[in-house]
Amino acid sequence: MKIAGIIKSSLIDYPGKASTVIFLGGCNFRCGYCHNPEFLYMQQDKPEDGIDPRELMFFLRKRKRFLDGVCISGGEPTLSKELPQLVAEIKGLGMSVKLDTNGTNPDMLRGLIEKDLVDYVAMDIKGPVDKYQWIARNPVNLDDIRESVRILADAFRDKGFPFEFRTTVCRELLSVNDLERMIAEFPGAPAWYLQRFHNPGKILDNSGEYSAYSLVEMEDMGKRLCVSVR
Repeated sequence: MKIAGIIKSSLIDYPGKASTVIFLGGCNFRCGYCHNPEFLYMQQDKPEDGIDPRELMFFLRKRKRFLDGVCISGGEPTLSKELPQLVAEIKGLGMSVKLDTNGTNPDMLRGLIEKDLVDYVAMDIKGPVDKYQWIARNPVNLDDIRESVRILADAFRDKGFPFEFRTTVCRELLSVNDLERMIAEFPGAPAWYLQRFHNPGKILDNSGEYSAYSLVEMEDMGKRLCVSVR
């Protein structure tokens, strides 16, 4: 296993916590607006790719008094079979762990929650059912997505496990009616965040024509749908 990238200190990726963000390579989606395209094709079994987990743990031990937790993002972290071991080592340092996921590996998600290896989950919901595969631009097992939604909703209901859904909103991909359908199709989230699309200069599909709604339009969507806007 290799760590594809790292942000040593962040105040925005883990709600209410100062965190280190680590990125695991590889993803089973190819969303055109993805702003981490350099991680999508990284092979975690190649020794020349990425950061050795031992280096990460050394860094976290040195910095743990300044950090509250670690956010594990990607790519798609749950593609890595070694993820539970990595998370267990981080938890062993007394740190909280947030997982960012697209929800395509419900078995791994369930195991991490049941073993108390993660403390917060942010799950991306790409679009309404009829647009999901079109936006992800790869085959999508919607039953897996629905199962991950159920796992999170049940964990929240049964033991107050904190999680959020989040959706990147591009003008060309999603309308307010699409968002309304999504909220009905994937119920149970205590928080749902709409993320305004932005292009940092290196999205996966630079040839695609993606544009953002205005801040006013995003705020109007949030009010209409009773969700938060970032």
